[in-house]
Amino acid sequence: MAQKPYYITTAIAYTSKTPHIGNTYEAVLTDSIARFKREVGYDVFFQTGTDEHGQKIQLQAEEEGITPQQHVDKIAGEVKDIWDLVNTSYDKFIRTTDDDHKRIVQKIFKKLYEQDDIYKGTYEGLYCTPCESFFTEGQLVDGKCPDCGGEVTQTSEEAYFLRLSKYSDRLMKHIEDHPEFIQPESRKNEMINNFLKPGLQDLCVSRTSFDWGIPVTFDEGHVVYVWVDALSNYITGIGYDPDGSSEQFNKYWPADVHIIGKDILRFHTLYWPVMLMALEVELPKQIFGHPWLMFGDDKMSKSRGNVVYAKQLVEQFGVDAVRYYLLHEMPFAQDGTLTTELIIQRINSDLANILGNLVNRTIAMQVKYFDSVIQEPNTPEDIDKELIGLALSTPAKMIAKMEHLKVADSIDEIWTLLRRSNKYIDETMPWVLAKDEDSKPRLGTVLYNLLESIRMCAVMLKPFMPETADKIFAQLNTSVTSWESLESFDGMKVNDSVGVGEVLFARLDEKKVLEAINEQNLKNAPKVIATEEDATDVTSKKDNSNSNNSTDNKSNDNKTNKAIDKSKADGNTKDNSKPEESSELIAFDDFAKVNFKIGHVLECIKHPKADRLLISKIQVGEEVRQIVSGIASSYSPNEMVGKQVVVVTNLKPIKLRGELSEGMILAASRSDGTMAVITADSDVESGATVS
Repeated sequence: MAQKPYYITTAIAYTSKTPHIGNTYEAVLTDSIARFKREVGYDVFFQTGTDEHGQKIQLQAEEEGITPQQHVDKIAGEVKDIWDLVNTSYDKFIRTTDDDHKRIVQKIFKKLYEQDDIYKGTYEGLYCTPCESFFTEGQLVDGKCPDCGGEVTQTSEEAYFLRLSKYSDRLMKHIEDHPEFIQPESRKNEMINNFLKPGLQDLCVSRTSFDWGIPVTFDEGHVVYVWVDALSNYITGIGYDPDGSSEQFNKYWPADVHIIGKDILRFHTLYWPVMLMALEVELPKQIFGHPWLMFGDDKMSKSRGNVVYAKQLVEQFGVDAVRYYLLHEMPFAQDGTLTTELIIQRINSDLANILGNLVNRTIAMQVKYFDSVIQEPNTPEDIDKELIGLALSTPAKMIAKMEHLKVADSIDEIWTLLRRSNKYIDETMPWVLAKDEDSKPRLGTVLYNLLESIRMCAVMLKPFMPETADKIFAQLNTSVTSWESLESFDGMKVNDSVGVGEVLFARLDEKKVLEAINEQNLKNAPKVIATEEDATDVTSKKDNSNSNNSTDNKSNDNKTNKAIDKSKADGNTKDNSKPEESSELIAFDDFAKVNFKIGHVLECIKHPKADRLLISKIQVGEEVRQIVSGIASSYSPNEMVGKQVVVVTNLKPIKLRGELSEGMILAASRSDGTMAVITADSDVESGATVS
């Protein structure tokens, strides 16, 4: 059966400077979609590349004392290196200085001119060199460029124009008839209300004031202006030719989706469709304008001194941790936020605790109890059905999310299964089964279910975290890694042996990481100082950080970084954020009165009446306790689930804001006032005594 073709592109990166992590996000996002489509059976063609012409590049090259070609060769090489560093699986890296691209652009320009869709005139207006864009007086903001805030200059020169106005009504009808054409919905409304309804003005498509561009073949002195040149890459790269296109073009066009930044939406949803209509070429199926990755509350820019590069982050945290953060923390339709603290929190909670801890515990138990050999799952019980059912239903849920490009929501489906697997360990208590020889068959079944659940999660992780998926497959010692294998819960082979367990993601000490970064003069995260006002104003919006659409991330991240000390969260008045050293010594007998045991967090929710409190259901041996803790400023409910915590079990039960608390979770205060829950190694049994 022939695979269905799927064509996806990024915007091509402008070669004026090295792309920062915000630019890199687009490549990682597009790569994850391309990889996912390949996994589920599509014949994918993924194109990316660089936009290399224009006045800005010519001026930069002159300042550097090199030719424009030398300049773009250097930056294009850097872009390609970065895309490779973050494991983008592109099929073609196009450059607009490629000879075949330039040749076809010249043909396109001439064809449009000959059919009177391009005409010659004179442009008089306001021009922004960094944006390579013309603006009217009414479009300026405080007299400056509405896109970058830079200075504009009055310009007058002979130029060719594309008749956008000729196709305005046709374009409006296409957008109305194809509601999926521009996504998210807010972007579509912006284009209609701000540009189409007021009326499109014809677009300047050639320049004479510089020569670093593709020459217009029939009029010496004119070069093709950036938008006809750059936008055409989507069709020239796969073999379009006005005189007869290639088999590859006929196979993959129209593009299934162009992934672009929201700041260049106008060019892709207005100018590009008009060009295609004039060429009598079918329009792409969808244009997705993704949000920006912000640095705190600000857009990244060199002038602000807050630019972060992919290489810095990969060296510090590893490529898959960076990919996970970018893909999981970016909302579908709102700007996302990057800080070092938030990356560390995600690594510790999602990657080290929920994912890494599950894999480590399961492999360790398989090695310990069965000398690594996988057992026949021949003693099923009703408790298994929920885990197996969730595992089998998760792939379809992911496909449904990915159809709408909701990558973060799709990843959440995997983490739901990972959390359920961790909970299954506490429900079945393998360490208890191991004590009874008659329970060994049941123990073998439980561990098989865990191994298979992990295998299925690894298969689903491949598009997003390919290196991590491969590491998990190696630890499981399995070659059953196809998407088709998710149709049944039997991929792990009985009598095979698992591999060697290794740590997937080590927990990070936030203070040490930040100190190391500061020593390298990497300003990756703004510091937020906690105040009395902060402590009374924080909400639990952080709890929704796993959802693409539920919250305003900029607001959440500010509140996440504010410190609340535990005593205030519990309703006390004394400030214990910086614990005082006590001069009062106690006898050992007094210390021995306190019972410390290991508990496993099964469930966790926000307190309905107190934003600073979390309510946890904790398995301690054979009993489940409810404990209320003032740690909501440092942990979301999802981050707590699955943790092995130290619990004080012989405290008198009390009610905190109306909710019963049957013990206390031990936590340490960091220097910034946030809390760090004390956790135990994964192989310590629930209920074990701490002494």
